[in-house]
Amino acid sequence: MNSRIVTKSVGNALRAGKKLRASYLPSSSSSALSSATRITTRCHSSYEYPNRTEAPIITRSVASSSMNEASSTDTDGSASSTTTTTNSYTNASLSPAYDPFDDTNSLSPSERRTILDKQNDEINSALPSTFTIETEPPHYIPANLPQTSMSIPSTEISTLPNGIRVASQETYGQVTTFGIISDCGSRLESAYNATTGVNHLMELLAFSGTPTLDATEFQTKLDSLGGVSFANSSREQFLYCIDVLRPNVKEAMGMLTDAILEPRLDDVTVEEMKRVVEFQWMDMVPEVVVGEGLQIAGYGPMGMGPNETGILQQQLGKSHFCPLKSLPTLNAGTVQQFRTQHLLNPKSMVICAAGMQHDELVQLAEKHFGHIEDQGDGGPNKNGVIPSEYTGGSHRQMMPTPDGFTRVALAFPTGGWHSDDLVPACVLQTLLGGGSSFSAGGPGKGMYSRLYRQVLNRYYWAESCEAFTSFHNESGLLGISGSSIGTKAGDVTKVLAENMMRLALDEVSDEELDRARNMLKCNVLTQLESRLVLFEDIGRQLLTYGKREDTESMCKKIDDVDKKMIKELVRRSVIGMKPTLCTVGDDVSYVPAFEQVEQWFAQLK
Repeated sequence: MNSRIVTKSVGNALRAGKKLRASYLPSSSSSALSSATRITTRCHSSYEYPNRTEAPIITRSVASSSMNEASSTDTDGSASSTTTTTNSYTNASLSPAYDPFDDTNSLSPSERRTILDKQNDEINSALPSTFTIETEPPHYIPANLPQTSMSIPSTEISTLPNGIRVASQETYGQVTTFGIISDCGSRLESAYNATTGVNHLMELLAFSGTPTLDATEFQTKLDSLGGVSFANSSREQFLYCIDVLRPNVKEAMGMLTDAILEPRLDDVTVEEMKRVVEFQWMDMVPEVVVGEGLQIAGYGPMGMGPNETGILQQQLGKSHFCPLKSLPTLNAGTVQQFRTQHLLNPKSMVICAAGMQHDELVQLAEKHFGHIEDQGDGGPNKNGVIPSEYTGGSHRQMMPTPDGFTRVALAFPTGGWHSDDLVPACVLQTLLGGGSSFSAGGPGKGMYSRLYRQVLNRYYWAESCEAFTSFHNESGLLGISGSSIGTKAGDVTKVLAENMMRLALDEVSDEELDRARNMLKCNVLTQLESRLVLFEDIGRQLLTYGKREDTESMCKKIDDVDKKMIKELVRRSVIGMKPTLCTVGDDVSYVPAFEQVEQWFAQLK
């Protein structure tokens, strides 16, 4: 719990003094305390409890006394009843009926043994013979490799004759994660050919069945193999993934092939998923709406569309989630056509795995996907991609939120995946850190990041404040978001702007920078210990860069970031650039106008 909340709650409680204790102690406090030990401590620091008038009272009691007090209160709620029950318990013979927890520790070893034997006779807790732990591992589990035959894992890459790239890295575990990642995203959708929202629908339709198995049968069969399936779509890439026991990889690869190349795309299934889209919009969390608003405002419309039919919407400025107004235009034929044109382009596909021998993966990839022919324009990252330009702008949306808070996000342009600013931007995001005002804290939680120290611990009305980045091939966004009650949304906006301006005017401290670099390296290396993250990292890096960077090179780039690079990055992003302002909440009227926010940053030199 955040220290501000702890201080406020305890301070109010202590000011209540004896009145508080009287309301919480049972009516027969003398009998209750007779079976408990009350300890009063006066060593609490004034820093933790600045408004205290006396030290808190810590009461310790045994389970049996609490049980008897509750029982007596349920009977008639009288003080005499509580006293009578306590005395009857004290004078009663010590048996499980009266003292099931043996709080008094009065049972002898033989009595304990008798009770346990009786429980074993009455409660059948023995496992069936099928659950017996054998001395030898099952025959279907591969034997562990001897240490002498294992080498340091590295990423291996091959290319099939049809252009599909195959990449893998061994983990020497008994579970394998494999799948396909393709350069197919929502940025390729177009309102002119009625494909707006098709990627969102494709994600829901993934693993919905094959010509021989419906969705339930497919998942049941995958469960029997010890596997689970995942699918994910973004603005630039689409991912299919299966995590399965290593001995069952061959059969699971066949199921993945059927799900991708021969999915069940009938009109009935598509209509069911369209209803799911409607439900998702009903439960869309405000943070997701803010992220969508930032993209729409940051990459606003430019020029006219084909045949001068309307304003041209940039690819990165489109909504990733299927708009409700686009649902009537989507059908099974639309989905199938988009998949054929964009998803199944061999030169834009990567088959990758974590926890698998590379030669085995290449053989399976050649068997199941080696026959796919190029349906696109023949080049990776060129399958209908039109670069987007940052414009800046404002997006305001009134919507009911579960907590009644207003969200504000302020962002500026930065480089994309291929920019030299990528690593410094990630270091800066870690340096700013932030999070929610309610946090368990502790080591590694970022409680010493700048936004925690200078925003969340300083302003009582700040419910959250956090730095964020959003990267794409040609461009990215760097900014800070925050939330508060509606009447304080203007103050939140000012605080976000002040922190961005400070970064452009002053260099960060050595202590902050060292902490941020170490935290970023720790986070990256820790995440890569996950098999699923490793699989995704291999595939996405190969699609984006054509290679996979090793961890040593990655850590060196992080260590090379200095204070000057951070300041220059922010100045390039902020000075002379239009901000992107997004506001979502029940009441957005207290957020300053976009022109006013733009004027704040226009004064920077």
